[in-house]
Parts: sequence; C-alpha cells; structure tokens
Amino acid sequence: MSHEREIEISVVIVTYNNEPVISSCLHSLLTELANGQHQIIIVDNNSSDGTRGTINTVVNEVGAAAFKIIENSQNLGFTKALNQGLKKSSGKHILILNPDTIVQPSSLKTLLSRLSEDNKVGMTAPQLLNPDGTVQPSCRRFPVRRDVLFEISGLSSAFRESKLFSRWKMGDFNHLSCRCVDQPQGACLLFERRLLDQVGLWDERFPMFFSDVDWCKRVKSHGYEILFEPAAKVVHYKGLSIKQKRPAMICSSHRSFYMYFKKHKHDFIILNEILGVILFVTAPLRILWFWLSGEFQKS
Repeated sequence: MSHEREIEISVVIVTYNNEPVISSCLHSLLTELANGQHQIIIVDNNSSDGTRGTINTVVNEVGAAAFKIIENSQNLGFTKALNQGLKKSSGKHILILNPDTIVQPSSLKTLLSRLSEDNKVGMTAPQLLNPDGTVQPSCRRFPVRRDVLFEISGLSSAFRESKLFSRWKMGDFNHLSCRCVDQPQGACLLFERRLLDQVGLWDERFPMFFSDVDWCKRVKSHGYEILFEPAAKVVHYKGLSIKQKRPAMICSSHRSFYMYFKKHKHDFIILNEILGVILFVTAPLRILWFWLSGEFQKS
C-alpha cells in the first residue's frame, strides 16, 4: 500500500502573522490526531512576525515527519495559499483549519463519525465558540441580492433575529442543534478527498472573502449536504489577520460580494451591476465609519 493511502487525514492551515495563536492551535490539533495517521500542511503567507519561528518550535518538539511547511515569499492571499496546501494533501479526509482556532477534545472524532454515517453528507463543520465560551454564529444561507441592501443599510444588525433582514446570516438559528446548512464558516471544514476530486480546488478569483461561500455552493450543486454538528466544538479567535489590514479587507469583501453574484446569479443581470455600484460606493463609506468610530485603533 502506498504511503498516500495510509494517511487518514490531511490538515491544511494557512497562516499570516498568527504568532499569538498558532502554537495553541497546533497543540490542540496534535492532541486530536494522536492516535491516527495524519499529515499537517502549513502554508505561511510571508508572515512578518514570529509565526514561522513558532511553527518551527512546535515541529521540533513533536518531530517533522507529519509536517509539510510551505513558506511563500509574498502574501498570495488566503485562497491561493489554501490551494497550495490542498494540492500537497494526500489523506483520505481533509480538514481545513484556521490558525486562530483551538480544537476541543473529541471534536475531530465526532466530525469524522458524522461524515461516515451518510454518503449524502459531503462536508461537516463544528460549532464555533468565542474565547469566553459563548456560541459564535457561524452558519449562513446563500445570499440573495436583497441581503446586500439589508447588510449595508444596517438592518441585518438592527434586527439580528429577523427571518427577513437576517435571513443570510441565519439570525433565526441558535446554533445549538445539528442540521444541514448552506454554508458554515470556513474556519473548520472536514470532508473526504472524493469531494475535492469532484468539486475541484477553491476559486482563486475570490482572494479571501466568499471563497468558502462559493465552494459550498459548488458542493451543494454536486448533490451533497453540508452538516453542522454542535457536538463538535472549536474555539475561534475571530478575524485576527483581517483586522491587521481592515481597509483593504473591506474593499476586498465588497468586491468579492459582487463577484459572487456575477458568478452565480444569471437572472436579471442588470441587478448585479447595480449592486456592484452600491458596493463600490459604500466601501469607502464603511472605511470612513470605522476610522471615525476608532475601530482601526482597536484592531
């Protein structure tokens, strides 16, 4: 039997200036993988802090055999870096994991078990927790055009539990029950290799934002369900890398929002262009609001 077939799970982690959290992430992951044949692929997007040194310290502690480290000479963006890691993976199962996470005991085992129970389930995702232990909303429905207006107008924030205004962000779901969803957040996603073979790599036209939404859309279009399992839990220090370059991230998120509709919504195409103009105009206004409110200084 080839070495590739012996590997049960490949974990792909993309890092960028994650020195404060990457050690805890890796140690929690290694505890979960202790009894299995595994491969951990870390793609570093040219971190300028001590991320690489911290990774090397962990690798030296536990041994380099299970690790593949890719050190990019420039920041390629999340999606390109993720695809680098996916191409290097060889496990029967693949786990995409953010570096700002801590996998809780037995959670990976739970996700693997749920994935094996039903061939219609193509991917599983855990309940995400804030560092204080409270539930972090992480599931969404696929967005429709009106969701853009509700989001940028603030209606989705003002009416967080509304089935209309917060339809996209599933404000009506408490994230306490197991159910199939359109799109769990990409902080922790588990699937079998056959899914990657069928659906393909992530779309690099989405450098960071909406690449997970697009991939989930493609997974569902292949006839698979995506299962949210709250019995599996992962602590998520949300948005640490994003906050480092918030103005650029706002512009990128607005552009990707438009690109998503352009790719997937082909009826009344003129509406896509109108939304594109709205998103283009509101991006600098959002940046200005963050600056005036002092959010940039907080990050």
